[in-house]
Parts: sequence; C-alpha cells; structure tokens
Amino acid sequence: MDRKSKLRQIALVAFIVMGGVQGVNAQALPDSGSSAGVVSQPGTTTALPATGQAQTSALTPDEAKQSAAGNVAELQQMIRGSDLSELRTTYNGSYGASLLFYGKEMTYYVALFQQKNFWRVIKTQDATRADMIYKDFVRQTLQLSDVEIRRTQLEAQKAFTERMIALSQDRANRLQADLDVAHQQQTIVTNQQQQTRAEATALAQQKAAAQDQLRAAQRQVRELQRQLETGLPTH
Repeated sequence: MDRKSKLRQIALVAFIVMGGVQGVNAQALPDSGSSAGVVSQPGTTTALPATGQAQTSALTPDEAKQSAAGNVAELQQMIRGSDLSELRTTYNGSYGASLLFYGKEMTYYVALFQQKNFWRVIKTQDATRADMIYKDFVRQTLQLSDVEIRRTQLEAQKAFTERMIALSQDRANRLQADLDVAHQQQTIVTNQQQQTRAEATALAQQKAAAQDQLRAAQRQVRELQRQLETGLPTH
C-alpha cells in the first residue's frame, strides 16, 4: 500500500470516529425546552432538586412541560386573591403537597413545595387526574422527608443523651463532693479518736500514779499517827 492510500485510510478512520463522538454528544444533550427536576416521560425517574434521590413521576409529557411553563408564578399570583380554594394539603417534614381549586374556571392546581416555597405546580381540569398527581406528590414528600425526619430524631436523641450525660455528671460531681466531705470528716474523727485514746491512756497512767501516791501518803499518815500515839494509854 502506497503512502497516499495509507493517508486516505487514516483520514477515513478519523472521520468515522469523530462522527460517532458527535452522535453520542448530540444524544446526551438535554432538550433546550426542558427544565431541571421535570421528567419528560411518564413512569421515568428524575433527580429532584436538593435531594439527590431519583423519584418516579406520574406526570405526562404535557404536564411536565406546563409545570416548567410558569405555573409556579401563576399560582403564587392567584394565592394572593380569594378565589382559590385549598382542598387538601399534606405535610411531611418541611415538604408538602397541596390540591387547590379555581372554581371560576373549574381548574385544579397541584403543588409540591418545601418550606412554603412552591417547587412544582401542575394545572389540570381533570379532577381524577388532579387527585392522582396529588397522591404522587404526597408520596414524594414522604420519600423526601425521610432523611430530614431521621435527622430531626437523631438531633433530639443526641440532645437528650447530652442532657442525660450532663445530669449524670452533675450527680456524680455531687456524690464525689459528698464522698470527699465524708473522707475529710472520717479523717478528722479518726484523728480525734487517736488523740482521745492517747489522752485517756495518759490520764489512766496519771490516775494510777496518783493512786500510788495516795496510798503512800495514807501509809505515811498511819505511821506518823502510830508514832504519835506511842506510850499513850489505850482504851
């Protein structure tokens, strides 16, 4: 094979490889009309904002598109009025789902929200469909709030444990203080008893010596009395 043939073959391979890469990239690019957090096919999954978890959506492609077409702003505007009726609302943690009804146009608004901030809003005139979407949003709030509720429970358990540790430590400190006082008092009492025993021993010795002196003095008195009375008539 001559050099020109080799060059043509290399160029052909490069063209095929580049064409395949571009085709893959074109398939991976999102539709410019789609919005994050909104699915494009019913029954598929999408990563919901701020959760990192895939959720199954019950929305049709048209509903998914209209959810991204300004329904949130429309519902926020309508809530300021008095024509919108709240039919149902479910809260799970900081997440919630509401089913709202605009009677003048027989229109239902199904909203998924977090901390009072609307996240997704679906608009429909089909009551059955609205109820189905509402139930799906409620299910999503249950899934989304699991970690949040668990965190709340763990925080409470941690705070309770720390409080119990503090109470136990305070009790231990009090008992230790009482024990220190008892030891100090025991030491004082022991020293006092030793001193008292020593004093009692000394006093016993002094008493014995005094008794000896008394007996000696009594003997001396009797001897002197006997000598003094020598030669005197007796009875």
